[in-house]
Amino acid sequence: MDQIEHKFIRVQGLNLHIAEAGADADAHVVVFLHGFPEIWYSWRHQMVGVATSGFRAIAPDCRGYGLSDPPAEPEKTSFQDMVDDLLAILDHLGLAKVFLVAKDFGALTAYMFAIQHQERVSGVITLGVPILPPGPIEFHKYLPEGFYIARWQEPGRAEADFGRLDAKTVVRNIYILFSRSEIPIAPENKEIMDLVSDSTPLPPWFTEEDLAAYGALYEKSGFRTALQVPYRTLRENFSTPEVTAVKVPALLIMGDKDYFLKFPGIEDYIRSGKAKDLVPNLEIIHLPEGSHFVQEQSPEEVNQLILTFLNKHV
Repeated sequence: MDQIEHKFIRVQGLNLHIAEAGADADAHVVVFLHGFPEIWYSWRHQMVGVATSGFRAIAPDCRGYGLSDPPAEPEKTSFQDMVDDLLAILDHLGLAKVFLVAKDFGALTAYMFAIQHQERVSGVITLGVPILPPGPIEFHKYLPEGFYIARWQEPGRAEADFGRLDAKTVVRNIYILFSRSEIPIAPENKEIMDLVSDSTPLPPWFTEEDLAAYGALYEKSGFRTALQVPYRTLRENFSTPEVTAVKVPALLIMGDKDYFLKFPGIEDYIRSGKAKDLVPNLEIIHLPEGSHFVQEQSPEEVNQLILTFLNKHV
């Protein structure tokens, strides 16, 4: 962690926090895009791993997350804002072309960026989420009312649920839920936070020190922007873009115990190879014991997969 430095850059009217490792200005650059309930810190193992191997690692906190400024109107934030922020970061840092490594909703941002700015992308690695077929994302139509995304899309409901607890406990509960292999679904008379008891232990690979780091940063940022992107923007106005093909090299690292595989149609979409229709140069690697947080659960294995891909395509 001592190798990781921190700075702020001004882009699109916001001060965005950037974590960085690897000082060689001529090194190939790897940009890590976090998901929820994450921040730059979720890539700590990978940043050190790629920097030690001669790459330059950059991990921003998305707008409204971690140490980055929130937008003036968080409820109007969109995935396109995240794409535009990424472009502005690359321009500000003078980076002509980068590798993107992303997980969770960061994968949507990464592929949108690769579609819109393919000339700026050397390759895309996503963890847990492939490129999705064009069109609206409507998993909620095929799952019970208590499906966590449907609950969090309902104005005020997550705010009331989360508001009973401190930020650290909210992150703790979500980490526990998302590390399981089943989709979080609450019964009618319970909220999502009620699905985790006070006595439930943290995943063995996630320490109290890790939780404290997340808790402190979510205490600062709150959850307003996080509820908007990814969750509420998915239902309000988001469709995955039309695309003939993303032609850059790509890798999907899929934990076979990631609950996202239980989303309607996802496992068949990945295992059948349909995702390769949109990304012809896609390689898919399954980790049999991998969870939704596979990069924190199995950092050495994931680092080796990332480095193999990077060294193959530099």
